[in-house]
Amino acid sequence: MNEDEAAGDPGAAGSTRLVTTKAQLRAERAAMDGSVAAVFTMGALHTGHLALVQRAREVADHVILTDFVNPLQFGPGEDYEAYPRPLAQDLDLVDGLVDLVFAPSVHEMYPVLPPTVSVTAGRAGTVLEGAARPGHFDGVVTVVAKLLQLTAPDVTVFGRKDAQQLAIIQRLVADLDLPVRIEPVEIQREPSGLARSSRNGYLSDAGREQALALSRTLAAVRAAAPSLAAIRAALAEALARAEIDWAYALALDPSTLEEIGPDHRGEVLVALAGRVEGTRLLDAAVVVATAP
Repeated sequence: MNEDEAAGDPGAAGSTRLVTTKAQLRAERAAMDGSVAAVFTMGALHTGHLALVQRAREVADHVILTDFVNPLQFGPGEDYEAYPRPLAQDLDLVDGLVDLVFAPSVHEMYPVLPPTVSVTAGRAGTVLEGAARPGHFDGVVTVVAKLLQLTAPDVTVFGRKDAQQLAIIQRLVADLDLPVRIEPVEIQREPSGLARSSRNGYLSDAGREQALALSRTLAAVRAAAPSLAAIRAALAEALARAEIDWAYALALDPSTLEEIGPDHRGEVLVALAGRVEGTRLLDAAVVVATAP
């Protein structure tokens, strides 16, 4: 789909417009009447992204989707050049579902690379996934801050599977007083219960079965709630079984990402990460603890 083919009324089949420069994006955004939702992606779109788009459509009059592979969030040993960039397929997938796709070049987003001024995720960006990928979340919050300025949305939509990313972006918006609402979307799952992810494509059938240890652990945690002790026991049991190569299975404060103490009452973020066949997989759930 080229820019001429993308002309039309928002929401109609074949109506999605493609822009590649910040000037084009600002002009298109200024012409939008009503509320705007933004969905930020690195492309290689799948059905999980479509759930974000669907929610964005439900909460706003217009939807802007960004399709940009952000080099700042790739660290040493992570192959930025090999990351898939199927822009034509992405455009076909969301054609008529979003008003506008912003797919800039790296130079368009970062005339100076690395940028002279950037944003830091602070301590929250150095734990969990941040410990395994130093600097990753600084890259995430820097690009999100730029995209929020460029798209000027009323609401942005993020999935709950990347729970640490969601928590950090919520802090970014709160700490910098950015005028946008964050709309979390529940994790999209395959019929087996496996959280949908582009990483699942690296798994064999046996690996997919093994990976169900993540969703089974969350099921056990939900059954254990609201007892905090039982929640902790369910996580300890999962780690002891070692069905996968666990990186962590933790009960955290959703806002601070600190491990909760024995007196905690209220929401608990259960964050899971582990490797299956060399692929790092994530899953998460929020439960409520009201009893010791």
